[in-house]
Amino acid sequence: MGLYRSLAGQLTVRLTSADPTAALAAVMEAGIVIHNTVMDGELTVCFTMERRDYRRLRSVAGRRGDLLQIAERKGRYWDLKRLTRRPVFLLGIVLYFILALYVPSRVYLIEVEGNTSIPANRILEAASKCGISFGASRRTVRSEQVKNALLEAMPELGWAGVNTYGCRAVISVRQRQPEPDQTPQPPVTSIVAARDGHILSCNVTSGNGLCVPGQVVKAGEVLISGYTDCGICITAGRAEGEVMAATTRHLTAVTPLETLVKTGEKKENVNFSLIIGNNRINFDKNSGISDASCGRMVTEYHLTLPGGYRLPMTLVKETVTHAELTCAETKAEELLRDFAAYYLGTQMIAGTITGSTEAVSEGDGLWILTGDYACTEMIGSVRVEQNGELHETD
Repeated sequence: MGLYRSLAGQLTVRLTSADPTAALAAVMEAGIVIHNTVMDGELTVCFTMERRDYRRLRSVAGRRGDLLQIAERKGRYWDLKRLTRRPVFLLGIVLYFILALYVPSRVYLIEVEGNTSIPANRILEAASKCGISFGASRRTVRSEQVKNALLEAMPELGWAGVNTYGCRAVISVRQRQPEPDQTPQPPVTSIVAARDGHILSCNVTSGNGLCVPGQVVKAGEVLISGYTDCGICITAGRAEGEVMAATTRHLTAVTPLETLVKTGEKKENVNFSLIIGNNRINFDKNSGISDASCGRMVTEYHLTLPGGYRLPMTLVKETVTHAELTCAETKAEELLRDFAAYYLGTQMIAGTITGSTEAVSEGDGLWILTGDYACTEMIGSVRVEQNGELHETD
């Protein structure tokens, strides 16, 4: 059976007549082409014919009073017709061919290579804004326009290229080399006292030391000069060294008498959401936190494929705890002492607190801490000297 006949469809027919010879002659006169004619008894003849001629054959048999039966249906036409009775299966086949044509032309996995100091997530975020994202066309992500947009969005990149391997896109980047610092260094600097203190040690690595241990200095006094008297000439340079001194600091800090604290858990809600690319789908209502009585713990589950490839889909679980707030007295002394130690540490270049005298009092709805602190700290700070300015040396 040829391809055309198979697609058009054929029938094997049993024709029962009182005069089979006359019946076949009537069929021929009607212009109906038959094949493979076989007698099946004295009154029945079997033959093969085209599907489109069956209506005329039935008309001829009806006029003669003959009995007509279909014994077999042949060809792809009948196979395709049977598929129309299974719409779900037919829809699946159609979707399969559509996906077979669409899926290979898209990008679903994106990787970054060649980055050293720039985080990959930052490059992926910029690439997404430039068109290199989940489901993007493979031809589009390889275009020069997309590469130039990525370089424009991230000036710290010197070169970028995108290669595709199936449904995976690899963004290859090369970072710009940092330019050397062209800021001119001051020709002459000195180290002066940042605050009053009693010198404990003085370590000079460059310049002329003007202080000794046991000396009391005032804020602004030169400790290490950038000028050195060599007898017949004076040399100028950048002073370097470390001066440690005993200093005294005074601090006043306050905190409220009462604060709101969480006492007992009232209820707990669990909310889920799905992040696809830059879009977020919330499965629960009222997932936000309205006031300070709520606490939230977020857990993210990243969807990955075998091999460690991460999909741009994240399932987010938010556990929201609602608690009652009550007024409680502040642990004033403990809080204020901790704050004082932290604050003084940030104010010193380097050093420690060696002793303290603190007093806590109450007034105007506040706890007030007043303290004097003995510290051992580095008090030297750099000062740029003007041309021609000299310091007296012993």
